[in-house]
Amino acid sequence: MLKSQLSTMAFSKNSSFWVLLVLNIYALVSSDGVNLTVSDLADKQKQLPPVNPAAVAVADIVANSPVFKPAVNSVFSLNLLSSFPEDLEISDYCSELLHVFGQRYVAYVNCLVPAARPVKVCQNCFSRYGSLIDTYNNISSDQVGPGNESCRDSLLRSDRLMLVYLLYSNVEVVWRKSDCDNCISKGFHSLTNDTLNFMTILNQTLSCFEKYQQGNHSELCKNCKNTYRDVNLLYGSMEKNHTLCIDIEDAMNMTRKLWSKNFNCSFPREETVPVIAVSSFMLFLPIIFYLSSFLHSEQKKRKLIHPKRAKSYTTLMNIQDKLS
Repeated sequence: MLKSQLSTMAFSKNSSFWVLLVLNIYALVSSDGVNLTVSDLADKQKQLPPVNPAAVAVADIVANSPVFKPAVNSVFSLNLLSSFPEDLEISDYCSELLHVFGQRYVAYVNCLVPAARPVKVCQNCFSRYGSLIDTYNNISSDQVGPGNESCRDSLLRSDRLMLVYLLYSNVEVVWRKSDCDNCISKGFHSLTNDTLNFMTILNQTLSCFEKYQQGNHSELCKNCKNTYRDVNLLYGSMEKNHTLCIDIEDAMNMTRKLWSKNFNCSFPREETVPVIAVSSFMLFLPIIFYLSSFLHSEQKKRKLIHPKRAKSYTTLMNIQDKLS
């Protein structure tokens, strides 16, 4: 029993020694200038259980002691840019231009998301896209700003990622695939006249649908036939002229779906009789061709025509016979 108590006291002393050693070493290398006194170390030692292993005692002190907590305002800052030379940093003009690009980029993306369904990315967001294009053109051009400096190299080509160019490319792909240039005037000032005209007739058609959608749909099919025909004809002409954008395509698809599927309406065509007549003529055309060929073909007898050379040879033979 006495032997075990002595071994326990020896182990506790060894543990205390290692704890004091670790604390003194950390106090010497600590960056925040905290110094531990002997009384502080004694207080920390009293808080340890007498029979805990040395590793557990050290772990408890590390967890509970404020000395081992990382300093918030450490001298080793993560702001690496502050240690770069001034000639490697971007100028105030380029930094402000980058800030404006970020603001307009966020504004355009915030406009695109609500315009995704139903699709209105061209008519709702063209002004914000135009502002973004202007800022990017200022960044990518050779035009110099204050201090005769250009921001193209520092903002677009200074690293492998080229983040500004990558962000612009993404929104430019969305704009190009939407064919928004077909519906927006040059300079991003307004919608084109064809687009405004289409939207006017489309709104009239949708208003007619809304008016007669309750109750019997036969009234809707009858009263909204003219406006629906007009919007279809205008859409067909714009399709031939290549003046369609994604907004018009999606709006027309939804309108046709309402007309045919939701309201179960059909669109009677006035040119049905001419189409039937032309189709019938095309069907009977082979019969007419073969009949005419049979009537105008004649089987003629082949007549043997003696050539003049043969006739001359016969005459010569007769002359020879007479002479003989």
